[in-house]
Amino acid sequence: MIKVGVFGASGRVGRLLLEDLKTTDGMDLNAVFVRNSLDFSIDPAVLVTSNMQSLLHASDIVIDFSLPDACEILLEEAIKTPKPLIIGTTGLNTHQLNLLKQASEIMPILYATNMSLGVALLNKLVYQASAALKDFDIEIVEMHHRHKKDAPSGTALTLSKSAAEARGLNLDKVRISGRDGNIGERSKDEIAVMALRGGDIVGRHTVGFYNDGEFVELNHTATSRNTFSKGALRAGKWLADKEAGLYSISDCLEL
Repeated sequence: MIKVGVFGASGRVGRLLLEDLKTTDGMDLNAVFVRNSLDFSIDPAVLVTSNMQSLLHASDIVIDFSLPDACEILLEEAIKTPKPLIIGTTGLNTHQLNLLKQASEIMPILYATNMSLGVALLNKLVYQASAALKDFDIEIVEMHHRHKKDAPSGTALTLSKSAAEARGLNLDKVRISGRDGNIGERSKDEIAVMALRGGDIVGRHTVGFYNDGEFVELNHTATSRNTFSKGALRAGKWLADKEAGLYSISDCLEL
């Protein structure tokens, strides 16, 4: 039985992880990390702690859906007490991504900006389409609920990276995230990534390839956050016995 620790248990996906673990074979919720206290009831057998080392010692794997600064602290502490980590936190900055890579040298880490099977497949399709449709303009639109803090979404950035890599482009040089005023014609290589926010939209990503006379659009819509929590648990089962290294959701799904 895999003992699971949850970091970010009070968040939207964190709460779902606690519920999904009740019906997940081969995994048990053993510990949760909280800054102050939980505002909901939990099995008294589960360790509720504000001490990061206690969380790590009590867990076979730790699943993180928190915020970038909190994820950074988790990685720093895990370097002292290595454990398999599932990182689903988005919006990580360059330092945090470098820290993640450093930590993966001594423990297995699966990092994914989206834990769903559909998005993993979408990334592969985007790469193939971008390579095949070299003369087509690429535009990406993502939609999320009003409470999402980072923009564009981590998923949209991952999709744009797949599209850029397929054409041998440096994403940092070709990505734009807004248009306003008399900016002139669209350049050939630019990849637009636009973010929309409103209501309770779980997540919708559209990658469009546009040419004169035709266009192709690839779309993924998440209708429930359980897509992410169940995907993270599936990834946790897969990662538990892996060697140190940095893994992706595509590795887990063998795409």
